[in-house]
Amino acid sequence: MTDPRHVDDPLADVVDPVDESGPRSMGEPVAIDEGGDPLLSDEVPGVAVISQTQATPSDVATYRSDGPFSVLDRRPSPSEPRPYRFPQFERRSLANGLTLITADLPGRPLLNAQLIMAGGVAVEPPGSAGVTVMTARAMSEGTTKRDAVELVEAAERLGAEIDAEAGWESLAAGVIVPRSRFAAALELLAEVVLSPSFPEQEVDRLREERLNDLLQARAEPRRRAERVFAETVYAAAAPYSRPLGGTERTVAAITRQEVAAVHARLVDPTSATLIVAGDLRGLHIDGLVSSAFGDRRAVQPVDLAYTDDVNTRAAAIVVVDRPGSAQSEVRIGHRGVARAVPEFHAIAVLNTIFGGQFGSRLNQLLREDRGYTYGVHSAFDMRRNRGPFVVRMAVQTEVTVAALIDALAELRRIGQAPVEERELQHARDYLVGVFPLRFEAAPQVATAIAGLVVHDLPDDELDRYRPAVAAVTADAVLAAAQGHIRPAEVSVVIVGDAGRFEADLRAADLGEVSVMADGPPSDVGT
Repeated sequence: MTDPRHVDDPLADVVDPVDESGPRSMGEPVAIDEGGDPLLSDEVPGVAVISQTQATPSDVATYRSDGPFSVLDRRPSPSEPRPYRFPQFERRSLANGLTLITADLPGRPLLNAQLIMAGGVAVEPPGSAGVTVMTARAMSEGTTKRDAVELVEAAERLGAEIDAEAGWESLAAGVIVPRSRFAAALELLAEVVLSPSFPEQEVDRLREERLNDLLQARAEPRRRAERVFAETVYAAAAPYSRPLGGTERTVAAITRQEVAAVHARLVDPTSATLIVAGDLRGLHIDGLVSSAFGDRRAVQPVDLAYTDDVNTRAAAIVVVDRPGSAQSEVRIGHRGVARAVPEFHAIAVLNTIFGGQFGSRLNQLLREDRGYTYGVHSAFDMRRNRGPFVVRMAVQTEVTVAALIDALAELRRIGQAPVEERELQHARDYLVGVFPLRFEAAPQVATAIAGLVVHDLPDDELDRYRPAVAAVTADAVLAAAQGHIRPAEVSVVIVGDAGRFEADLRAADLGEVSVMADGPPSDVGT
């Protein structure tokens, strides 16, 4: 999982503009931040920001020649966040072994069912990287009862959307359908999950599509940077070093037999978890599920262990040379944390302040102050094991090195002193405020519950989120920064025109620099 992080917050009306040089004319523009930064008095010398409750006639008088101009802040005073509880859900085990979780959401007639099966891309054989993603895609390309066209037509008659996908930690299949047709749609989902036929021609088509996608990815600097960054941070044996959908070499070798074998190994609905969310009034969900998915299947338990080892060589700067590029795609980071990390909420606040939303330190410096980029973003990609921490930005080629130096300086600064109270409060308010907006539809609720299942988190995790975030202190943020942002261990990947910045990069002495040509697919490591 990008989303807009900034909510416009218009500052105020300019009431009494004057400066030390004398009165302004009525038609002269006043230099204020129209982007909504409430810290105007920190940015523009000679500005006083006052609230409506503080305002007096003298505060908003006509032009003065002996003082600052005043800005009347007409925004409403912030109130306490409204109480919110994540929708309640119930968990139980059925006779066939399946775990069923239901979330009754009255008034939401579009139901979503998601079947979550343990084991995903991270536990596939390295030599067959990409086979789990291909298996998921092929599951909806025909069953033993219907070909791909007939399957699509059956779903359309129900007004249903059926899909399957593979992530790092799980294989999932789901359906979205109006509640009046849920029973039939659930039967169709079970057909897709239990009896896919994996037609040879469909597997061949999916393989070619994936190979073409990999070729296209090489023409996109953003995707190229992501791939090289993963290869740079993680050891070759670690699944996280590879693209989720496999590499050119491994995908080209995938056969129908391998796809069928992965399905047989991973797909056991009766030892999986089915989540159903929506308006469930009058629906006997337990009986419908038991009927659709039947008896237990005899499969071996999936070994969920895998390595997240990092590269053992020293931190490095890797440049992928793309002559003629107008911009440089930059990635900075290292191995991060797993989702189950105890200080999860402090890390969420930390990242929001550092680079997780529009008003972050990184974006303020590199976009607003320097004008180097349209936007810069940081993220902890938390998986079952330790996913990457990464800073992402695209900058003008001529400022590549300057932007990198500034970003590295911010990486060091965030762990050197507690964050300011205003930064802390803004980040906490933002995270607490947007949290309920993420769960307005049944699929969003089901997906959030699926996250608890995949990461083996307690059922009250989502209810604890807002109070836990609101309780994060500046000291907790500092401890999280010092523990989980490690400037000395970062790897840097730059995809751009090396000829225009390599000399400056080496002169900056930021670390060992390695330049690689952006060769054809056959030159790419696996």
